Amino acid sequence: MTNLIVPLLIVSVCFWGLYKRVDIFSAMVKGAKEGLSTAAGIIPALTVLLTAVYMLRSSGALEALSKLLSPLLSALGIPADCAVLMLLRPISGSGALAIGTEIMEEAGVDSFAGRCAAVMLGSTETSFYVIAIYFAAAGIKKTRQAVPAALLADLVGFIVAAISVRLIFF
Repeated sequence: MTNLIVPLLIVSVCFWGLYKRVDIFSAMVKGAKEGLSTAAGIIPALTVLLTAVYMLRSSGALEALSKLLSPLLSALGIPADCAVLMLLRPISGSGALAIGTEIMEEAGVDSFAGRCAAVMLGSTETSFYVIAIYFAAAGIKKTRQAVPAALLADLVGFIVAAISVRLIFF
């Protein structure tokens, strides 16, 4: 039954268009043109973000920065294992998921670091990715306070994740 949902939805939209006397083919072509122009606007920002993530990981800058920040994070109650996750999550969701998986494989899923990583992945956003894609799609060039607000929200999410895991599980 679930395999039929999308085809039934498409057929019902076509019948609705026929009922309303809309030229379905030209409407689909117009939508495809708009989709391609949106994709063309998004691809440069996406390419830059992915390149930056691979450069950060390959250069060792993420690991060096996480070692530098680990005393401060430990004072905040955040496990040192989660430092790289905190640095990568605002940039790349798939990269952060890979780091979260590594943390859980090394420390264990029931460990403090593993549970913190899981809650951090669920309670924070890939801020730079979202801002770059949405702003590029909308044609907005100046992000103003969007980046600082998003990063502050991520930081609060990381800290609250560590506190809540400590209070609930340990």
